[in-house]
Amino acid sequence: MSTQDTGSSTGPSYRSVEVGLAILIMAFGALVVAGSISAGIRWGAEGPKAGFFPFYIGLAIIISGAINLWSGIKPDSQGGLFAEWGQLRQVLSVVIPTAIYVGSMPFIGLYVASIVFIGWFMRWLGKYSWPMVAAVAIGMPVFTYIIFEKYFLVPLPKGPIEEWLNL
Repeated sequence: MSTQDTGSSTGPSYRSVEVGLAILIMAFGALVVAGSISAGIRWGAEGPKAGFFPFYIGLAIIISGAINLWSGIKPDSQGGLFAEWGQLRQVLSVVIPTAIYVGSMPFIGLYVASIVFIGWFMRWLGKYSWPMVAAVAIGMPVFTYIIFEKYFLVPLPKGPIEEWLNL
């Protein structure tokens, strides 16, 4: 990103990003507090209940979010361009597939998700040939399976295909 502002660059400002993230942080803190209250935040006969410590951590998260919110909305806060939309698209082109990879793992397992994830990135971003994509996308999960499952005896998340293959 250039240090000169030509006026033609568009995208979210630092202020809008600061305010948006501060609100998300505060909402997360409120979620922690609400869960803690339902678990119990008082001191019981056996000691603190399950929600006692998370409640105070949630309060600290809310307070830190409020400080960030104040920092973002005060008049002397930085209001320049945070990033251009094209730059954000590049970041999202990695973040979205990664989130799909992590979200799909409980349903299709680590190995199948990894084959798809590695293959997608090698072909889409790396522009590798199909033989190279197939070799690495299949080879890495097989190597991971052998190392972790066979040698270290550490079970990793499996999906229906791995269960069907009795791995």
